[in-house]
Amino acid sequence: MCAETTDTAADYRDTVFLPETEFPMRAGLPQREPEWLARWERLRVYDRLREKAKAGNRTPFTLHDGPPYANGHLHIGHALNKILKDMVVRSQQMMGRDARYVPGWDCHGLPIEWKIEEQYRAKGLNKDDVDIVAFRQECRKFAEGWIDIQREEFKRLGVTGNWDHPYLTMDYHAEAVIADEFMKFLMNGSLYQGSKPVMWSPVEKTALAEAEVEYHDHTSHMIWVRFAPVGASDDLGSASVVIWTTTPWTIPQNRAVAFNPEISYGLYRVNGLGENSTAKVGETVLLADKLAAEVMKAARVDGFERLRGVSAEELAGLTLAHPFRGRTENREWDFNVPVLPGDHVTDDAGTGFVHTAPSHGDDDYQLGLKFGLPMTYNVEPDGTYRTDLPIFGGQAIILPDGKEGPANVSVIKELAYAGALFAKGKLKHSYPHSWRSKAPLIYRNTPQWFVAIDKDLDDGMTTYGRTIRSRALTSINQLVEWTPASGRNRLNSMMEARPDWVLSRQRAWGVPLTCFVKKGAKPTDPDFLLKDARVNARIVEAFEKDGADVWYVEGFKERILDALHDPSLFEQVKDVLDVWFDSGSTHAFVLRDRPDGSEDGIADLYLEGTDQHRGWFHSSMLQACGTKGRAPYRGVLTHGFTLDEKGMKMSKSLGNTVAPEAVVKEYGADILRLWVAQSDYTIDLRIGPEILKGAADSYRRLRNTLRFILGNLAGFTEAERVEPAEMPELERWILHRLSELDAEVRAGYAAYDFQGVFQKLFQFCTVDLSAVYFDIRKDSLYCDAPGSLTRRSARTVLDLLFHRLSTWLAPILVFTMEDVWLSRFPGEDSSVHLQDIPETPANWRNPALAEKWSTIRQVRRAVTAALEVQRTAKVIGASLEAAPVVHVEDKDVLAVLKGVPFADLCITSGIVVTGDPAPQEAFRLPDVPGVGVVFELAPGEKCQRCWKILPDVNTHKHPHTCKRCNDALG
Repeated sequence: MCAETTDTAADYRDTVFLPETEFPMRAGLPQREPEWLARWERLRVYDRLREKAKAGNRTPFTLHDGPPYANGHLHIGHALNKILKDMVVRSQQMMGRDARYVPGWDCHGLPIEWKIEEQYRAKGLNKDDVDIVAFRQECRKFAEGWIDIQREEFKRLGVTGNWDHPYLTMDYHAEAVIADEFMKFLMNGSLYQGSKPVMWSPVEKTALAEAEVEYHDHTSHMIWVRFAPVGASDDLGSASVVIWTTTPWTIPQNRAVAFNPEISYGLYRVNGLGENSTAKVGETVLLADKLAAEVMKAARVDGFERLRGVSAEELAGLTLAHPFRGRTENREWDFNVPVLPGDHVTDDAGTGFVHTAPSHGDDDYQLGLKFGLPMTYNVEPDGTYRTDLPIFGGQAIILPDGKEGPANVSVIKELAYAGALFAKGKLKHSYPHSWRSKAPLIYRNTPQWFVAIDKDLDDGMTTYGRTIRSRALTSINQLVEWTPASGRNRLNSMMEARPDWVLSRQRAWGVPLTCFVKKGAKPTDPDFLLKDARVNARIVEAFEKDGADVWYVEGFKERILDALHDPSLFEQVKDVLDVWFDSGSTHAFVLRDRPDGSEDGIADLYLEGTDQHRGWFHSSMLQACGTKGRAPYRGVLTHGFTLDEKGMKMSKSLGNTVAPEAVVKEYGADILRLWVAQSDYTIDLRIGPEILKGAADSYRRLRNTLRFILGNLAGFTEAERVEPAEMPELERWILHRLSELDAEVRAGYAAYDFQGVFQKLFQFCTVDLSAVYFDIRKDSLYCDAPGSLTRRSARTVLDLLFHRLSTWLAPILVFTMEDVWLSRFPGEDSSVHLQDIPETPANWRNPALAEKWSTIRQVRRAVTAALEVQRTAKVIGASLEAAPVVHVEDKDVLAVLKGVPFADLCITSGIVVTGDPAPQEAFRLPDVPGVGVVFELAPGEKCQRCWKILPDVNTHKHPHTCKRCNDALG
């Protein structure tokens, strides 16, 4: 080890080659990162890479950005998502691709509309009193403001892309394309208007997509209700069929009771009652046998008996009365209720009988379709009963503030008055809520516009199937690569079971459903929808010029239909498209239409959180399968959610959120990026103060490695370079490791395995380099003469290390690697992000040498451990004070050690390697068998230049030097 200070008369400090670099030990990332951002902006790095690609005929790689919503500051999930995307784009670019990334934003939809409505309410204004075009323009301005804010927040994370020209779903061209894509469904026959129950928000007065629904704990009323048979003369005629429901408000809409023929049912008699029971002694009820005891317990029945079994044939022969029969003068509920078989009925919970309201549940609706049950329209858009509904008219199920209205309690009371209430209680369970208003949802029957996903399409695109569903399933299983692989099964199961796609929303801020319907026609009539390519072309042209707002301008219908159709015969649809259709259509106006899109309109990768299997991945698949005939992507990568350090979901109320802005301010964006790289993104990721401290510590160790390389490359020139064949074995072993790593890094980046890439590089830097190679070669780098083959070889390897580590790590640590690069190659146009990962010669790979050096390192470990014992005992202060004797049993290992400068490798002043048996007192490591180390002090005097203790010190021209140092001094 070379001296940096000495207390002797001979001072050789100025003669050693200590590291020289301006690369600081402390990163100062929060303060310095903005300088690099400004530099990249000035250099136009992203644009220059596109120019480089055109000149170099590089293979394109397109990551299509799933648009974030433009309505608030970024959270840690946004940061995770965008950093992962940036690592993909940068790594693909540096591996020789033309990696394109166009960031985008979702701009339409309820979240923004809701914000503007809140502003209106705060001012005492009503949205419905405002001109719709003016309202839409306010929504547009709101989105524009947040886009500018989020763009800067994303850029601060070091994310590269075409930030000057992002895509926005509210751009006029985008709106025109979205309308055009919608009209393809109109023309191919898959669009229809239907009336069916959809997930509905009474607070927001609109239908919601499944992806807009989240589930929270909710306490519901639960009731057990008697349905009395009509016209039965046997023992079942005096019995009641008992149903169970957690939505009492749906009882007025009941049209049937369902049972499962595969379930065992029985006739039960109540023999005794507990306190406050609403059951009656002696009454008989029909129940699933498996659930009878549970139902009786809920009804506070003390004693009951099973009278007999009841067959499926007997149940199917029953007709029931609605519980409210005879309760109103207008005979609202005086109809018969059939008992119908249904596979959806189970005996896991409830009674084995399911109350069926086709207007308020999907299973109910499907059963209604099968048996021709009537639909009801008792519930208004705001979640109140229609005003003319007897008894309950005008009562709210959900109030405007999201709280429970009086409807449930009113229905329960009326059931009690009618003698139909068998039992009641409360249930805390997971219940659907709007992800925007956080208010509970209901299933509600409304006229909506749907895309039929099982209809054969007349569009000529039959390669992957004739229906949207078949094309989607083929795409999922044959055309798309999934990371992780489990994503395939998840989307496949969703696509197999999903119903038709609900496209319409009853809101204002969005792209309208650009279609016209014939007045007086029914949805089932063949001429109900106006299908005319000329009309469609006019709409697209108008949207390109003035945006989708023109749809709502007075006289637009007449203008579009002029000279083609009589406008008075048609009505203009005013619903807007589900925003998932907007984002699902982005492939058309980004990948297909932009010059920086993809040649075939298909992305190489879609990358979002795992929730997007039911969101963007899903809607994009449906949309493209209807208009392109296949999925718009070749690959899908999904990541987990972000949790706190304890694995808890982040919540402002819990105070456990981690804001990207706060992390960047304290540590710098590179530490946040390093956290991403160190995490397994395929599962939920944890983050918090201690985890970030750990990332910062890893960063510090990595930075020290890079600083050592830079410091010892000061003044390096091509004249010093040594060819690999001429290098010592230690250097050739490092080249072998670089060859291995090059293949592993490229394979890791190709598989988007950033955790694997970083772990391999970090292990290499901290173990192979810092703990072994640098430790060994410090002496030569500091003390050998400049012309020494060993020193020149070491500096050549450091140069090769520099070029590979700086580019291998650049996609992850974008700021730090720029700092590293500029420390060696300063210049106005210099940037590591304009470089590719250098090719690594195949002849560097040397497995035999690697195996040999694995043996050497094992024995070295034993020597190092033996010396550490002496250091701990304060026998020596440094390993150079030792000259141990190493006893090796294996003759082949002995021969290997005698063929290398083992003292230099062990950083001792001398060493003896022998095949003699090791004495009893020799130090041994259990996992290095056959090796014993006997400690000996190094004989001689300490060289005041390199600190080795050698017998020849002070016998040369320069006092107190060894021969090597004397020769180096000249």
